[in-house]
Amino acid sequence: MAAVWREAPRGLDIRLVVADMDGTLLDSDGSIPDAFWPLLERMHDAGIAFVPASGRQLATLEHLFERAGRLSSIAENGAIVTRDGEVIGSTTVDADAVRQIVHRVRETEGQLGLVVSRREIASIESRDAVFVEQAHKYHVALESVTDLLEHTDDVLKLAVHATGTSSHEAARRLEPVHDGHRITIGSPHWVDVTRDTVDKRLGVEALQRELDVTPAQTVVFGDYLNDLGMLADAEWTFAMDNAHPEVRSAARYRAPSNVEHGVVQVLERLLG
Repeated sequence: MAAVWREAPRGLDIRLVVADMDGTLLDSDGSIPDAFWPLLERMHDAGIAFVPASGRQLATLEHLFERAGRLSSIAENGAIVTRDGEVIGSTTVDADAVRQIVHRVRETEGQLGLVVSRREIASIESRDAVFVEQAHKYHVALESVTDLLEHTDDVLKLAVHATGTSSHEAARRLEPVHDGHRITIGSPHWVDVTRDTVDKRLGVEALQRELDVTPAQTVVFGDYLNDLGMLADAEWTFAMDNAHPEVRSAARYRAPSNVEHGVVQVLERLLG
């Protein structure tokens, strides 16, 4: 069982802090807590890199952290990784896999909605109001197209929204995926299809190499199944109180929930 966050030691040699967004850093309104910004300045001044790691698109993360300037990030669940605003790694989905998922989503007759996400913009073809609202929530750079089959190149991730069912049922309906690809359940209502090598963990490892940081100097916060991989690359791991049971079991410490601004509370302690 994960220890209580107040048992985490102070005065650690921290050089990298990685935090999931939804259900972790972001509050119930999907906003960054006001109390986080002074902590971000303190981390910057202390030479500590803060990195958001999310299933959201890169443009959305850049929008959320616009006031912070150039930021390192792990976006699209690890399909694209940046350091100080520059892309240091990206992995795309095979065009045949994109076509396969487009057809399968269409066969559900509105129960599933699909976002085809590329570096600069994400595309949707469904006009369902609930789905469109959800797609806009996570993709600030979004376009509506007539036919997704005309947008199969340079795709980083396929995000499937379970409009009329659960994400686990959605995953079942998408299987089996094209060779070399996999399904990741990112939340109770979203399922992602990416290359099978894509994981937030690879983003953490890439930034650790770039920044010459060790797992003992790395702090990670997460709440859902797509955060499990990156927990393995840090010594100081925190599952939010609202986290999935598997994440709570994998993390070293339990943090207050995102509604209680748990990331802020823990960082205030760790930074002393």
